[in-house]
Amino acid sequence: MHRYRSHTCGELRASDVGSDVRLSGWLHNRRDLGGILFIDLRDHYGITQLVARPGTAAAEALDKLTKETVVRVDGKVVSRGADNVNPELPTGEIEIEAAEVEVLGAAQQIPFTINADDGVNEERRLEYRFLDLRRERMHRNVMLRSAVISAMRHKMTALGFNEMATPILSATSPEGARDFVVPSRLNPGKFYALPQAPQQFKQLLMISGFDRYFQIAPCFRDEDARADRSPGEFYQLDVEMSFVEQEDVFQPIEKLMTELFEEFGGGRHVTSPFPRIPFREAMAKYGSDKPDLRVQLELVDISDVFEGSEFKAFAGKHVRALPVPDTASQSRKFFDGLGDYAVEQGAKGLAWVRVAEDGSLTGPIAKFLTDENVKVLTERLALKAGHAVFFGAGEFDEVSKIMGAVRVEAAKRAGHFEEGVFRFCWIVDFPMYEKDEDTGKIDFSHNPFSMPQGGLEALETQDPLDILGWQYDIVCNGVELSSGAIRNHEPEIMLKAFEIAGYDRDTVEEQFAGMLRAFRFGAPPHGGIAPGVDRIVMLLADEPNIRETIAFPLNGNAQDLMMGAPTELDETRLRELNIQLRKPVADKK
Repeated sequence: MHRYRSHTCGELRASDVGSDVRLSGWLHNRRDLGGILFIDLRDHYGITQLVARPGTAAAEALDKLTKETVVRVDGKVVSRGADNVNPELPTGEIEIEAAEVEVLGAAQQIPFTINADDGVNEERRLEYRFLDLRRERMHRNVMLRSAVISAMRHKMTALGFNEMATPILSATSPEGARDFVVPSRLNPGKFYALPQAPQQFKQLLMISGFDRYFQIAPCFRDEDARADRSPGEFYQLDVEMSFVEQEDVFQPIEKLMTELFEEFGGGRHVTSPFPRIPFREAMAKYGSDKPDLRVQLELVDISDVFEGSEFKAFAGKHVRALPVPDTASQSRKFFDGLGDYAVEQGAKGLAWVRVAEDGSLTGPIAKFLTDENVKVLTERLALKAGHAVFFGAGEFDEVSKIMGAVRVEAAKRAGHFEEGVFRFCWIVDFPMYEKDEDTGKIDFSHNPFSMPQGGLEALETQDPLDILGWQYDIVCNGVELSSGAIRNHEPEIMLKAFEIAGYDRDTVEEQFAGMLRAFRFGAPPHGGIAPGVDRIVMLLADEPNIRETIAFPLNGNAQDLMMGAPTELDETRLRELNIQLRKPVADKK
């Protein structure tokens, strides 16, 4: 028999009754019923119940052990009997009569419960992450991540892509976030940057003559944490393709995402095909370029209705309405609750009306609406008895932010939110440029290295604010999974695009010398995308926080509480790296 086990803790069945077996695992739980010990033994594969009778050596040994002690147990498989079967366990028909016990790894008193969720705070869980990962939910999440990545590799290879590695130590990146930098011992005073993304290298692979590239790429960005973004590092399915237009990128990625979410989504329905929604339409209808399409409500621009109105709250402002059907049974608490929610999002309040049985409008602002207003709103919004209408007025961006959030919240509270589905879409036709309202300066709005729609002619003849880029995002359930673009591979178009944003030729030539040099030696049209692995797993696992799907994440302050990182370097190491520290001076108050 093997030194540690003949079977795993998830393997034995009724057909094994009578067999002598050896199991190894963690002491998951212990119950004493009239002197008989019942032990749940756990390993990676599952749980098996052990039984130790009073007076036996096994009972004496197991009675003294703390939970999470690692043991080897020899014994015989016996049937539990029909009345004692545990249908929740695959091994629930049998148990092991323990005969011999060996301690393989003693455990101290554990700082929190492993076999139940005891509400321990995240900082404590991260400090003892090796224990936290023993919990069933966390173990399942990490295994889901492993399976998803394995499936990605298999499916991408089947789609004709080749996995290639790109450097980790490189030059600083134009991605937009702060770099993590690494000092060079051999080049005093100089630093490498960890890649924010393999963007330039994957483009250089296309210029080198490779056609379809992918990798599960680690990316490093010194940015703040959010629920859907882990600080420090993250992983993305990095993809690039040569001789493609936008739809050529969409086809394999849409096939991949559909198959992944159908395979690992637990039976939840997946959108197919993914709708293409222009950026400006998304902002107008949903108040966001990351629309949650599980919400069965849309915003409607009604600014023109109140253009010359005497109702000062709406007159001359951008006004959007959110019609919500089937609210006749809702009490005033529903309306007040949404008003409070809007205030939390930054609104001064939330105007609303409701449609009575006779078609008339009632509510706080009904008295300010003219008959003509009511007629137009009824037609424009297709209002019927039982409808409620919520209004937001102000600047376009402000209204989008507030009413976009109200749209989702109203749907959840009023029963217009579709549960148990994955609703994907592509957001397309992003504006190439935007104007800074304070300075009037034109700058890139999304991705400076994408190809403008219309090429050089558009840059030379159109108003910059009218130019669209070949840029796209993939969104699922209100979460942006990826951005991508058809790349600007022609030096003169790239230089002109940067000139419009205020960059002179010499600056661009200096900052992007490597890419421009490569473009001048024959660059194919190419494009790509990079769906976030962490966010994909977060959605599949139905977790609200991305750190729940990462084995060893940093905390919200970018600290590894388990390993004690980041750490200080001693003076010897600093001298070796030619670094002299200048610590921040505390504010004087």
